[in-house]
Amino acid sequence: MADLDPRATQVLDLWFPDSGHWNSAQAHLNFWDERMQGGMDNVICSEFADLTQAGARGELDAWAETPRGRMALILVLDQFPRSLWRDTPGAFGQDIKACRLCLEGIGNGHYQSLPVPWERMFYVISIGHCEGPDHLERMDLCIRLVDEMEPIWPEALAPLADGANGQNKTVRGVIERFGRHPHRNAVLGRTSTAAEEVYIAAGEFPHQRKASDTVGST
Repeated sequence: MADLDPRATQVLDLWFPDSGHWNSAQAHLNFWDERMQGGMDNVICSEFADLTQAGARGELDAWAETPRGRMALILVLDQFPRSLWRDTPGAFGQDIKACRLCLEGIGNGHYQSLPVPWERMFYVISIGHCEGPDHLERMDLCIRLVDEMEPIWPEALAPLADGANGQNKTVRGVIERFGRHPHRNAVLGRTSTAAEEVYIAAGEFPHQRKASDTVGST
């Protein structure tokens, strides 16, 4: 098995700190809100911009040879662009590749080797981010994957497990209605349908919901 690139280790240490956040429901919610609500933007833009660009150029593809390397590469392709290129088409430019890496990782056992649910959840997030004709089927897969994580949640986080699928079910509803993420239309230069204009005007987008707001969601 190939050795893990030290840069991949840096990515994993940043994204999954050994902070003990899994010992407290509130600390774990804070972990999610920091990553999902722009809290990592500064460090990614200042310390990982070159790495994010290298990932987009395909220069880190060898990372996918190992489970940990694949996890790091998925983060670099799916999460880091959303910080580095926020509010531009580049934020979504690697979604297809990241999704394919996730589906391949599920098929070859890399996903199953991840020991904790919050790491596996970033596979789920990446799969849900990627638009395409099979999006609804992939959202059903996301829901199944999260349901299957229940046995590996730490005891302290058990109260959060029931709500872990709230976001996926909300996104599924959006994809069922529109077949895409309408909140991206302006950034990507897409024309919104009349129904999408109503949805966008309401401003209740799943990606803007804090983790604490999704707990208990159905």
